[in-house]
Parts: sequence; C-alpha cells; structure tokens
Amino acid sequence: MEQSLTVWLLPAFALLAGIGIGFLIARLAPNAAPTRTQRQLDELQERFDTYQSEVVTHFNTTASLVKKLTQSYQDVQEHLSEGATRLALDELTRQRLLAALHADEAASPRERLTPPKSNEAPKDYAPKAPDTPGTLDETFGLKGKY
Repeated sequence: MEQSLTVWLLPAFALLAGIGIGFLIARLAPNAAPTRTQRQLDELQERFDTYQSEVVTHFNTTASLVKKLTQSYQDVQEHLSEGATRLALDELTRQRLLAALHADEAASPRERLTPPKSNEAPKDYAPKAPDTPGTLDETFGLKGKY
C-alpha cells in the first residue's frame, strides 16, 4: 500500500511544483516584455528622429545650393553684359549682344495650368451618339450582318 501511495504522491507533488513554477514565471515574464517592447519603441523613435533631422538638413543644404546657383547665374549674366558693353566695337554690335543676353528675361513667364471647371470624374469610355452602339456592344465595329 505504501508503494501505491508513493506512486500517486510523487506525480501530484511534481504537478503542484510545476504549477507553482509556471505561475512564478508567468508573473515575472509580463514585466520583462514591456521593457523590451519599450526599448524597441525608443530605438525606433530615435531612428525616426535622426531620419527627420537628416531630411531637414538635406533640404536646407539644397536650398542653400540653389541660392548660390542663382547668384552665380546672375553674376555670369552681369559679367557678360559688362563685357558686351566694354568690348563691343560699335553701338549696333553692342545693342545686339545686350539684346541676346537679355532675351531670356524679356520672355513671358510660363502659363500656369488652370484646374478643370467641373469636378466630374473623367469618363473611361468614348462618348457616343444616343442611337449608336457603344464600344462595349457586341455589334460595335461590325458592318452589316454576316
């Protein structure tokens, strides 16, 4: 009888010990998971902030370079105008050179596109007369009966 009692008590104690250990692990694990998730979230936020900073720096540098390019273009234009004024042999040549240099400035500005007057979506079919078959009609494009 002692042997059968040991056979049942040993697995029962093992089961209770397993439940207790599992319970302790379950109580400790949720505390570890949020810190890991929070750490990952913080890393992602830091990477995003770094990316935003790089984008702002990129566009600031681009704007500065475009400004320099515009200034250089204006300096070249001024230099050519001064050269044409100083180096042209006669008045007619000087006027032609200056007119050629300032031809771009005299050109009219580009027209801006105007938005459509209607907010209706474009049609995905060709318009047709009221009594003619549409392009999806099975007789469309056929002449006469075959």
